[in-house]
Amino acid sequence: MSQKLDALLKQLHKLHPKYIDLSLDRLRKLLEKLNNPHLKLPPVIHIAGTNGKGSTLSFIQTILIENNYSIHAYISPHLKSFNERIIIRNKLINKKSLYTVLKKIEKINNNEPITFFEITTATAFYIFSKRKSDFLILETGLGGRLDATNIINKSLIDIITPIGIDHQEFLGKSLKKITNEKLGIIKKGSTVIISKQKNLVKNHILNKINLKKNTTLFYGNRFKILEKNSKTFKLQYDKKKYIFNNPKLIGEHQIENASTAITSIFILKKLGYKFNNKSINKGIVKTVWPGRLEKLKLCHIPVYLDGAHNIDGAKKLLNFFKQKNQKVWIIIGMLNNKNLNDFIKILQPITEGVVAVPIPQEKNSFTSDEILNVCKKLNLICYKKTNVKIANQFLKKTIKPKIILVTGSLYLIGSIKDKSYK
Repeated sequence: MSQKLDALLKQLHKLHPKYIDLSLDRLRKLLEKLNNPHLKLPPVIHIAGTNGKGSTLSFIQTILIENNYSIHAYISPHLKSFNERIIIRNKLINKKSLYTVLKKIEKINNNEPITFFEITTATAFYIFSKRKSDFLILETGLGGRLDATNIINKSLIDIITPIGIDHQEFLGKSLKKITNEKLGIIKKGSTVIISKQKNLVKNHILNKINLKKNTTLFYGNRFKILEKNSKTFKLQYDKKKYIFNNPKLIGEHQIENASTAITSIFILKKLGYKFNNKSINKGIVKTVWPGRLEKLKLCHIPVYLDGAHNIDGAKKLLNFFKQKNQKVWIIIGMLNNKNLNDFIKILQPITEGVVAVPIPQEKNSFTSDEILNVCKKLNLICYKKTNVKIANQFLKKTIKPKIILVTGSLYLIGSIKDKSYK
């Protein structure tokens, strides 16, 4: 079944070009043919932002499951297999079911123009509408206002995670333009949670949201992290103070993501849903999210896998390793629409050397030569290798570093997770 599903997905990529023309008209027409499943969904928690969407979703999902709620969820991208994107009542959809529905919807679409993300989102909504669940957590794919997930007309909670520069070719060149696109998920009557933002973004958001009616905003004194240390963090919510265990997900930014998630749980509590602090805590501690500062061991060498691919992601990695007072050897592969030069420049203070690799089966990734040239300009040691496995073997036998960081793309991390890393 895996082979049949993979073949169908590849076929959809070919039939529907991998360009992104942001519009909801094509998707709306297909959903009408499917009897509008997007209007028959469980209560929605909708998440947009540049960084932290997936981690925040995972925290919310785990807390809700720990409190005996059933969850549908939609995420992107996946790491190993496409069915990771669709969670039905707390479990990944099985490949056979996904293949059957995807094939049906491909037939109904009848070769009408549509993007790959749109037809797979339509598939997810069709599946979600057929199974009852307490909540649906939706992660946007790109942007917000014209993202395929934003075809829904109402949501319980809208969350905006940290916003930075990314996907400028679709969302705009400035932070304000990108922010406007992300804010497009906010629906009339929803409760809005804003994660910690840059001051420029924060002020722009607050001005924009004040113009929207019937929304309740959580930011500033209503939701604030008071203290962080290695064992606990303290969150202030509506002037009340709560102490939580630190998450398994490492890095200070994950405490920010956990706090955003907890705030959404407190809002649900006010709406009448039942929770207790012990179960919330348990959910925080249990949460895992692969490929985000995920720590492995390679012949006694610590290896961190992180799918960071933009400037803010690089800054978070820099802060993490600076706090640990550690330098790393970096294995990097990146899509060629990203800012490779600035990404590596930010990491330069904690970098001992770089190994450049292409991303497997991604024709739009930087070549090893292109990465090498950037490193040369920055006076960084750099070696070229054909893939991550060979890069690891080279580092292990020749360099013998204290720490390895593999980063630059979730697609690169996914290729590692899908094959033998050692």
